[in-house]
Amino acid sequence: MVQSFWSPIYLSITIALTAGIIVTLLGILIGRLMARKSFTGKTMIETFLMLPLVLPPTVVGFLLIIIFGLNSPIGQLITQLFGHSLIFTWWAAVIAAVVVSFPLIYQSAKTGFESVDPEIEDAAKMDGAGKLQVFLKVTMPLAIQALITGGVLSFTRALGEFGATLMFAGNVPGKTQTVPTAIYLAMDSGNMKLAWLWVGSIIVLSYIMLFAIYRLPQKTRA
Repeated sequence: MVQSFWSPIYLSITIALTAGIIVTLLGILIGRLMARKSFTGKTMIETFLMLPLVLPPTVVGFLLIIIFGLNSPIGQLITQLFGHSLIFTWWAAVIAAVVVSFPLIYQSAKTGFESVDPEIEDAAKMDGAGKLQVFLKVTMPLAIQALITGGVLSFTRALGEFGATLMFAGNVPGKTQTVPTAIYLAMDSGNMKLAWLWVGSIIVLSYIMLFAIYRLPQKTRA
């Protein structure tokens, strides 16, 4: 009982943290690019990046299966390199969480970078700072709270992901069974006590993360 209770919680946190790190790095890089560059087709690309936010999770899961399945070139390459399919693995759960949570960090990062006055960055460049120095010591500190907010929201979104994870990673106990999928299985088997324990755990985790956002100073909150 104890092991079966903690396993989905541990998996949910590790998957959400791994996905959170990945999407934060991607969100910063792509958000910075989109905040400062104008080019043909930018709106189409941004719409594509935000699409997982409005698509049903089952559609996202279906598309991931098509992209990484055994019949796809990517899926076949992964099988040849690692000796097994990506589907129904821990990394499949991470990828599903990355896809559904990326729009949140991307939008926050882009908004944060757009709020930074270019004249401040230009002044730093005139003082001899390189592009990387300006980004790390000027741009990032000014946009940091937007990045923190986006990162926390992405983490909580990844923590609660269900549909895409169930389709793409499955519900394998001790391997890909996260709290949302465990709740579904517990309800389906009539174990309401266990379901309530998992529901309570994910509510507490999500509340703590959101509470941390609202504790940020008002003037620096994204």
